[in-house]
Amino acid sequence: MSVVPLYLGEVLAADSFEAALMVIQVIKAIVGIGIAIIAYRGYRDNQSRPMLFIAAGFVLVLGIPFVLYVGGIGIVALVGLPAAVQAVVIVLAEVSQIAGLLAILHALRM
Repeated sequence: MSVVPLYLGEVLAADSFEAALMVIQVIKAIVGIGIAIIAYRGYRDNQSRPMLFIAAGFVLVLGIPFVLYVGGIGIVALVGLPAAVQAVVIVLAEVSQIAGLLAILHALRM
């Protein structure tokens, strides 16, 4: 009887798996900030308030969580702060994503 891995992390080495996840996070942040810049230019050129909310939403959904995860959790790992600090960083990132989604929803309803 063979052992079947339950998730991809068991197949890949931990270092390569974490590196792949970091690359994906960076790509998500770059694309999100790029969309936010385009939306902000739309707001600036046309004075369209919905575009401002879309720009803010993408920053909150993809930009802020990236900074929190990379900066906050990185500092926690380097300095050795308690796990409670890591939990606070995760909660802040999740709240930022919810606020961003609400901003995008508000823009679509305007």
